[in-house]
Amino acid sequence: MSEEKQGDYRTRTDICLRCPQGCEVQTMLGPDDEILNITGNKCKLGKEYVEQEIKDPRRVLPTSVKVNNGTSPMVPVWTPEPMPKGLLLDLASESRKITVEAPVHVGDVILDDWRGLGVRLVASGEVARAE
Repeated sequence: MSEEKQGDYRTRTDICLRCPQGCEVQTMLGPDDEILNITGNKCKLGKEYVEQEIKDPRRVLPTSVKVNNGTSPMVPVWTPEPMPKGLLLDLASESRKITVEAPVHVGDVILDDWRGLGVRLVASGEVARAE
């Protein structure tokens, strides 16, 4: 994302990630960050993407957690639903303190409803129990 300021107005350019086209979408914002104009998107997904990025940017967090008594010391996990971008580092930091017991299977919910926000941390890999 890049930004240019022109008086009370600013223009930001985002590259849309919703489809393979990767459109460069320009958004004109007013003094109170209201969206005045969106251009450069080749489909409606670009407009929706930029509106979301400005109003409530969200991301999926891929990370890993420790495993006790497993064939691997770590298991990959992720947040299947996008979460507020500003909270990514908090959850990443908290995930370093999580330890689960083997076996772990794809789809196992490791953390449910983090901070009451409906954010789940779900296993995306398998770790068998060590013999």
